[in-house]
Amino acid sequence: MSFPLHRPRRLRRTEKLRSLVRENRLHTAGFVYPMFVCPGTKVHEEIATMPGIYHQSVDQIVEECREVGSLGISGVVLFGLPETKDPRGASSLAKDGVVQRAVEAIKKAKLDLLVITDVCLCEYTDHGHCGVVENGQILNDETLEILSEQALSHARAGADIVAPSDMMDGRVGAIRAKLDAHKFENVPIMAYSAKYCSGFYGPFREAAHSAPLVGDRRSYQMDPANGNESLREVAMDIEEGADIVMVKPALAYLDVIRLVRDNFDMPVAAYNVSGEYSMVKAAAAKNWIDEKKIVLEILTAIQRAGAEIVLTYHAKDAARWLKS
Repeated sequence: MSFPLHRPRRLRRTEKLRSLVRENRLHTAGFVYPMFVCPGTKVHEEIATMPGIYHQSVDQIVEECREVGSLGISGVVLFGLPETKDPRGASSLAKDGVVQRAVEAIKKAKLDLLVITDVCLCEYTDHGHCGVVENGQILNDETLEILSEQALSHARAGADIVAPSDMMDGRVGAIRAKLDAHKFENVPIMAYSAKYCSGFYGPFREAAHSAPLVGDRRSYQMDPANGNESLREVAMDIEEGADIVMVKPALAYLDVIRLVRDNFDMPVAAYNVSGEYSMVKAAAAKNWIDEKKIVLEILTAIQRAGAEIVLTYHAKDAARWLKS
């Protein structure tokens, strides 16, 4: 028997020893902070289901981005709440759209942040789906041109990375072709490659005003029961030109993150989504959990599963805790 020759507790005896042999180390360089941009000026309204997260106008977004950058967080990902919606999400393409103006303003402020933009239609369509709808069907191929034009408008505004989250087949290839044709070949694509049809998105849909009016998203987002299917989705996105692949949600899909990490030599991101965030916040508000301990444990688990990049609403709090 290995005991008493081998005593694993030897290396757990003090914090210095534990730190010396620690396998995974959280760092702010791997964090991306999601933000919600809305029309107007001086708008700073807390989202009821996501304490500490706000709907903000462009001027307020820039000020929070200063704070985000000062904490050593690598980047932000922007979601837009437009002034108008229509069946095809036309406002998502506008040069003076909320996301486009936010990108320009952040870049003008010369902040040390990567600016990532969500590329999707759900926030901009009056029906709330991520694609064009006709006769109750979400039309895949008709949606691709709109998505690629949206990504192009973000690149023109100065986005560092575009991140298609719609789950239409072929959208990475369409966006890559559009960007390359307009001399934006150096703009990377972070693809939501394995995005599941999850109940954990509830608070986000309130935040982004993007819940479908009719039906659901099961015909394009992945079935939560499927793991191996994620490998096909990721492989297709890589073949089409994705530079970073993502698994969403994160906490309930740690096995999928590990599956992707073990099978592809690519940067892997994971989205620690709104429902995961809000559950922690709700429990912490009732003093049922130690928020700091729980958040750092969750983020460590996501990293341990294989994600180098974590999109998380906890990013600012975690950054402060890691520095303390």
